[in-house]
Amino acid sequence: MTSTEHIEWRRLHRITPVLNAWKVAAGLFAVFVWQSADQLGEIDLAVTTLLLIVAGVIVLGALLGLGFSALAWSRTKYGISEDSIFLHSGVLFRQQRHVRLDRLQTIDVTQPLLARFTGFAALKIESAGGAGSNLSLAYLREDEAQRLRNELLARAAGVTLETDDAGEQHAPAAPEMHLYTLSPGRLVGSLALSGGIVGMLLAAVAVIVLAVVSGNLSSFFAMGAPLLGAAAYFWGRFAGEFSFRVATSPDGIRVRQGLLESKARTVPPGRVQAVRLAQPPLWRTKGWWRITVNIAGYGAEETTGSVLYPVATEAEAAHLLSLVHPDLGDERPLEVLRAGLLGTGTDEGFEHTPARARWLDPLTWRRTGVRMTGTAVLMRTGRWWRSLVLVPHERIQSFGITQGPWERRLDLATFAVHSTPGSIVPQVHHQDAAATHELLEQMTRRARHARHSAGPERWMTAAAAPERAPEVFGGILPSRPAAP
Repeated sequence: MTSTEHIEWRRLHRITPVLNAWKVAAGLFAVFVWQSADQLGEIDLAVTTLLLIVAGVIVLGALLGLGFSALAWSRTKYGISEDSIFLHSGVLFRQQRHVRLDRLQTIDVTQPLLARFTGFAALKIESAGGAGSNLSLAYLREDEAQRLRNELLARAAGVTLETDDAGEQHAPAAPEMHLYTLSPGRLVGSLALSGGIVGMLLAAVAVIVLAVVSGNLSSFFAMGAPLLGAAAYFWGRFAGEFSFRVATSPDGIRVRQGLLESKARTVPPGRVQAVRLAQPPLWRTKGWWRITVNIAGYGAEETTGSVLYPVATEAEAAHLLSLVHPDLGDERPLEVLRAGLLGTGTDEGFEHTPARARWLDPLTWRRTGVRMTGTAVLMRTGRWWRSLVLVPHERIQSFGITQGPWERRLDLATFAVHSTPGSIVPQVHHQDAAATHELLEQMTRRARHARHSAGPERWMTAAAAPERAPEVFGGILPSRPAAP
């Protein structure tokens, strides 16, 4: 276990209890309203008296929350060593946790609405050990949070810190180059063309017509809760992905987003485990693609943190894919990528589902396929909801082959690649069984070789500041114009 004897311990900002107290107050107020709403309605009280009772509950909740938060803050401290960051916390049950910097995956700088107005931020440190091993430091001054983020990334990357005249070590902020900003118009257009909103509107129209024709309004009011839930989901998408910006830097890919709650995260190079480019049917008219990634430390429940770019054109998608996986491992990288996004059959060497699988996949059997390159495996699926998944060989942990009863009768199999758990599940259905076993042997050898020959994780030791956008797979961007 790493020694903590020579670590300089630090505390979170003393404003932290105030920023956390409202959560306890809100919880107590919600419980009070839930438990006492009926009783208060039956009691004959003046409006002023009722408002005073509600205000008293809020004040009491705020005081209790402030007291508990202050006690928790006094028992919380963090420290940094050469190879780890430590967090000691807990009131009744003490916790001592640490994250090794060589296992660090991403660092998010988040600013909830109240913290954003007051100039504070929280650091969320994601490690390869999964969600249970992550650390959260809330709250710090915004400039202090940025300095700490720079220090952690620099230490994780093997960069020597600068020492000032006072003997304190500092990590200079890595320069960055802006790449893309998602416009509000494209974000709104993508939501309007998503299948969820179209289905919700069609369902609402059908219910209204049914209510008018039948004269029974109960079905109309019954749609209230589902419509509110759908509206909340799409509002979350809009607010969470508003002003989505991507930049490159020696310390990784920097992503900023958020309307009410601002989030900034840095994905270090080489930590992306899988990439998926997905396209709903109505997005095909615009040529848009949604890019998501699997990152060790994020789980399948992390939907916002797994988005690399919400709505990208084909050219932007190719460019962003080249940032997380610079070498596609083929002499014709752009052609292979285009075949994975739009192609069918055996375009550019893809092995697709055999014709006998038409009984199981009557619409998508020519589209579903797999292609292995020198550095990654590509899996494409879906004719209407198109999807292309890329997994680097060195990130593959294991493989799986499954056969259902109908697949066994048709001599077919489902091939799956096991990597870090996340929103992306790399697999292709109903492939030829003999070809699948041969593919398994080839990919096992390539994955083993890729892991042995993978470079060191301390990536910034010889990194330089970016001067221009990197070329896509050593070539040029596709000529397709960007959609507005």
